Amino acid sequence: MRHKRHHQPESGFSLVEMAIVLAIVALLLAGLLPTLSSQIEQQRRNETRKQLEDIQQALIGYAIINGTLPCPSTQADPANANYGLADATCSASPAAEGYLPWKTLGVAETDAWGEKRNSASSAWIGYWRYRTDRNFSNSGTPFTLTTGFSTDALVIRDNSGNSMTSTTERPVAIVYSTGNNLAADGQNTGFEATGGIYQSDTPSTSFDDVLIWVSRPQLFNRMVAAGKLP
Repeated sequence: MRHKRHHQPESGFSLVEMAIVLAIVALLLAGLLPTLSSQIEQQRRNETRKQLEDIQQALIGYAIINGTLPCPSTQADPANANYGLADATCSASPAAEGYLPWKTLGVAETDAWGEKRNSASSAWIGYWRYRTDRNFSNSGTPFTLTTGFSTDALVIRDNSGNSMTSTTERPVAIVYSTGNNLAADGQNTGFEATGGIYQSDTPSTSFDDVLIWVSRPQLFNRMVAAGKLP
């Protein structure tokens, strides 16, 4: 009498089934990666905005203590003792745009996309760009309530070219991050010794800089509140 053979069910995946599973996983990952990348980008942007708010307060605090705003930093060599410190003077014409004196202010060296430099030839990746009205950064003469704007006449415009500041509320200091593309965009790409125009707006495919400024009324209000003016 013959006994029937009972076949045990095969365990595990066949190659075809495994290929199908891997294809499904790949499709899922392909759909998730853009979302994840977008979330990381937004997180970095939010972090950079928070850093700029801290920088704005640090600039005002510096003015309260010293009676002037700090000059930009133009020292390019990280090995130099003055690297990251405000230049001694910046009142000459034409005005200079430099980098934020982060050591002087005690703030973050770079934005959320930045990389620290290790030599004088290193690229300035993510370092804060900074410009100040020379009438408010003359270390030899603290400003007063009668101090007006210099010929720098800084202006902030949006992506459509509309002015975001009035003639009486012009910026006396501007700080900006070059954003994810690590390059100045729009009006921020050029430099005007007088009538300096800068751009700030929501990010787009052609503009992703993040900018903040200190206006003359804002600075005066904080100086008066601190008992430093008049």
